[in-house]
Amino acid sequence: MSEPRINERIRVPEVRLVGPNGEQVGIVRVEDALRLAEEANLDLVEVAPMAKPPVAKLMDFGKFKYEAAMKAREARKNQVNTVIKEIKLRPKIDPHDYGTKRGHVERFLKAGDKVKVTIMFRGREQSRPELGRRLLERLAEDIAELGYVESAPKQDGRNMIMVIGPTKKKAEAKAEQRRARDRSAEAARGAGSDEAATAPESSAATAAE
Repeated sequence: MSEPRINERIRVPEVRLVGPNGEQVGIVRVEDALRLAEEANLDLVEVAPMAKPPVAKLMDFGKFKYEAAMKAREARKNQVNTVIKEIKLRPKIDPHDYGTKRGHVERFLKAGDKVKVTIMFRGREQSRPELGRRLLERLAEDIAELGYVESAPKQDGRNMIMVIGPTKKKAEAKAEQRRARDRSAEAARGAGSDEAATAPESSAATAAE
């Protein structure tokens, strides 16, 4: 977006003027609006150029640009990108491998990420799609507290795919992780203080002996 016109760059005969605190001044000649801006040590900023007449406001344009940049920076900082992780399974996966894969899915969901679960069929397995469907349904039940089925199992060539969405949003997951780290840091500091407090008593006991 281009910057608004300010001060002498506003080349219209008159403007609808808004004061620095949002008060409506009314329609005034642009020369008078510029004079008011100079007297108040402010800028005349065109905020609605398409209005008839255009709307202009008295403000500190440098401060306005700085605050707008800070808000945009904060918005980018708080923006959370959706990440889709992928886990691949075989229809006849053994219990140990299934437990490992389920653990990965749970970890991704706890972090607020979506998980694409792919069942890979090979050879004769392609004639038994119900094996893959049952496995996906079992996984969905096992992780029900952490996620929900966003996209039901569907066949895609030699694969069957299901997408699981996290019940906890990514921003919430990140905030929870930060709180957990803060609690751990406080506990560590507390443990250090306790050790320091008991050290003199130990020294005194040694001296008495």
